[in-house]
Parts: sequence; C-alpha cells; structure tokens
Amino acid sequence: MSVSAVSSQTPPVPAGRVRRARPVRWQVRFAFLSLVWGFSFLFIKVGTEGFAPFQVTLGRLVFGTAVLAVAMAVKRERLPRGARTWGHLAVAAFFLNALPFSLFAYSELTIPSTLAGICNATSPLWGMALSLVALSEDRPTRLRVAGLGLGFLGVLTVLGAWQGFHGLDAGGTAMALLASLSYPVGWIYVRRTLAGSTESHLSLTGGQLLLATLQLTVVTPLFTSAPDHLPVVPLLAIAALGVLGTGVAMLVQYGLVAEVGPTTAQMVTYFVPVIATAAGVAVLGEHLAWSTPVGAVVVLAGAALTQARPKNA
Repeated sequence: MSVSAVSSQTPPVPAGRVRRARPVRWQVRFAFLSLVWGFSFLFIKVGTEGFAPFQVTLGRLVFGTAVLAVAMAVKRERLPRGARTWGHLAVAAFFLNALPFSLFAYSELTIPSTLAGICNATSPLWGMALSLVALSEDRPTRLRVAGLGLGFLGVLTVLGAWQGFHGLDAGGTAMALLASLSYPVGWIYVRRTLAGSTESHLSLTGGQLLLATLQLTVVTPLFTSAPDHLPVVPLLAIAALGVLGTGVAMLVQYGLVAEVGPTTAQMVTYFVPVIATAAGVAVLGEHLAWSTPVGAVVVLAGAALTQARPKNA
C-alpha cells in the first residue's frame, strides 16, 4: 500500500532538485490509526444523540464504503468475482461490520464511551479463547493461557464485580462485550474461508463493506423511522466515524500490516482504549472511577500475553 516514487513519465528535473514522493512514516500512520479508532467511541456517542443506533451504523458504513470505492477507482481495482466469495464476504460483513458496529451504537445509549472502548480491548481475549476451539494449529502456551485469565480478571475489575456491578447497565455492557466477541468470530471465519483468495485485500474489503451497507439498508427501515431533521454535530460525528474511523482506517491498517507485519500493526489495539478513555473524560466529561483505568491496564496486559508467541515459532 506504500506510495510509489516519481513516475517514469515525469519530465527530468535538474540534479539536486528532485523531490521524491515519500510514504508517511509508519509510526505516524500507527498514531493516526490509534487516534481515529480511539475517538470512534466518542463519535458513536455523539452520533446517537441525534440519530437512532441503526442509523448511526448505516451512515458510518455509507461513508466508509464511499472511501473504499474511491480508493478502488484510483487503483483500478474491481469487486471480487464468484458467488462463493460473495457468500463468505456476506458472513464476514455481518460479524466484522454490521453486527459489532450496531451493538456498539446501541450499547452507548446506556454506557459511557470510555467503557465501550475498554470492552473493545477484550477482542484479543475472545480471539484466543475461540482459536483454541476453532483453529487446531493455534496451540496455547502457559503464558497465553495466563494472559487469558489475567485479561478477564481485568474485565471484572472494570465492571466492579466485587461490589455486585453496582451502577452498571448490564444490557449496554453485554452488547459492548458481544460486539468485541463478534470481531474474532469474523476473523476466524475469514481465515478459514478466504485466506487463499486471489483477490486483493482492497477488493475484498470493498466488497465486504458494500455488503454490510446493504445489510443495514435492509434492517434500518424496519426498526427506525426517518429523522425529522439532520442535526449538524451528530451528522458530522457519523461522517468522521465513517470516513476516518472506517474507510481511511482500513486503508491505513492494510498498509501497516504490509510494511511492519501483523504483530506490530495489531499493537494499535492497546492504545485504542487509552485514547477512548481520555477522549470520553476530556471531551464528554464522563466520570471515571479508579477501577476503570486499573482494570483497563490489566485487560491490556492480559491481551498482550495472549498474543505472545514462542521464540522458535
């Protein structure tokens, strides 16, 4: 995904004045990805102040799909071919986009964006637990199993289990955790069905977002009515959520994976809840009990351990 250097069709330039196009350093793109995904939970919260959760998700997908469509047009990529590929992409679109995006939007009707961001950090924990069952080649180590236990201990700390989850909206929290569970379900499905596809990542992602948009286009009118007006701030939040947090973020993510590898690229997961918490407190004025940041650190430590691989792997 890196930007190419000066085209061979460019007229010659005197020596010493050649300006080559350089790709943005991967550290800058890593920081950008952390920021936009961290602020996504704030954007969701603001979006739900003016629109129904399904409408927030549909708008997010429309804007995100538009970004991917432009990128595909620029690179002259075509959508995938074959009914089998489209069938698998429909399942992936549901578990990786339509379902978690909608669950997070509904959850933030009743829980703070800070808590939603921390719940999102449990995805690696769910992923390891599921991989033990679904991926026979992914054998656990004692360190990774310890990380799994530590991570879920952190979840209980965030939720205040010792005080009976007092003051916690169980429904909203459950939806946020289910959204986080949905991601590894989708990742495992894609790994088992589309890993050997000859289509490009951009083509597959464009098709996936298109299908997720169609899914929400069907569902949204069944559960919501058209808004009487379009409040500006929530609409801008949805646009930012779709353009930056979905479309551009996906392009940046694939570029990072291609340049620095999946292990380094996935470390962005550990920065997202930190930024989501800071944004929720600083911008939205959300209350932060001591157990929330302490539990979040434990969750992230556990998640990091679940991603550890043997040195000879």
